[in-house]
Amino acid sequence: MRDVLPALLPWWHAGAAAGLATVTATWSSAPRAAGAMMAVGPDGSVVGSVSGGCVEAAVHDLCVSVAASGVPRTARFGVSDDEAFGVGLTCGGTISVLVERVCPVSFPELPVLASAVLAGRPATLVTRLDDARHLLLTDDGPVGTLGDPSLDAAVANISGLQRIGKVNASASDIPSLQRIGEVGAISGLRRIGGVEMFAAAFRPAARMIVFGATDHAAATARIGAFLGYHVTVCDARPVFATAARFPGADAVVVDWPHRYLAREAAAGRIDGRTVLCVLTHDPKFDVPVLEVAVRLGVAYIGVMGSRRTHRDRLARLRAAGVAEVDLEGLSSPLGLDLGGRTPEETAVSIAAEIVALRHGGSGLRLSETDGPIHAGVLVGERDTVEAAHRE
Repeated sequence: MRDVLPALLPWWHAGAAAGLATVTATWSSAPRAAGAMMAVGPDGSVVGSVSGGCVEAAVHDLCVSVAASGVPRTARFGVSDDEAFGVGLTCGGTISVLVERVCPVSFPELPVLASAVLAGRPATLVTRLDDARHLLLTDDGPVGTLGDPSLDAAVANISGLQRIGKVNASASDIPSLQRIGEVGAISGLRRIGGVEMFAAAFRPAARMIVFGATDHAAATARIGAFLGYHVTVCDARPVFATAARFPGADAVVVDWPHRYLAREAAAGRIDGRTVLCVLTHDPKFDVPVLEVAVRLGVAYIGVMGSRRTHRDRLARLRAAGVAEVDLEGLSSPLGLDLGGRTPEETAVSIAAEIVALRHGGSGLRLSETDGPIHAGVLVGERDTVEAAHRE
């Protein structure tokens, strides 16, 4: 939605009808995850993507048709044995796509959703798959309707649904784009009262905090922003910690790292998605900040330095009273073994480790592995999906 909003909003405010396609389910090696969107404007222009190119032309035609008719459609695209290079996903996957009309009449909730998403406030959009009605859940309360007050109430009261978009959502709430289940569960691919829906949660961007105003930090900040993180660079030395030196960062803070991190944690701005990269190379900076970091339950703590530096750092942390179980959470030396040396190559190595840990990747070359290419498919999910579509 973030990708298509800048185009959708002007069309909406102009009163023009656009077509919006949303991936609601995937199977096998589908190139885009559930929640991926593509919008087609009244002039036929395209923003976003649902398949990385495999079926974009067919989805474009569907969007044009639905924008004109106002009748939502659900379609499935996948590779077939006799038409591998026709309309299908030649990568071997299958996607289910909801196509709906977007205009002030069909999607009156769009400006409220856009305001929340663009401001980084949590929001969850629930869409009926049969008629594309919407219920938007925000901190200010629900907006819109699914066409039945009892259904609206049931969805709004689902345990955990309103929390999916929040900064402090638990690890069990990830991925943040899911189908919703029965009352009391967020297990996906189920229905409420016979009505099937798709819930898309929009959370503030996860944070990356880079400690140390170095060339490696500048490269890491750039690749962190590329990955979608809200990036902060922090260093106690004002001559180095300047916005001009870190154009890829959202914020540059002059403060002692441990003091800044403790203050952010106390303010509730650190969560289980936060990644921390300690690139200071100086014990007087990195040891105090790591004493704070290892107790926060963040997603990643990467620390730069040689193996000798790492051993010395561990000894200092133990002397400071840090428990062994907390030290196990450190990625030090940080990054994957890619053989690179430049700051940019090192940043790629760091980013690769973060992505691999986030999705449970092995870090191996794909040509050396077998099984699914895309992570995140649960055991039994395919059967559950197929059963849901047969009902």
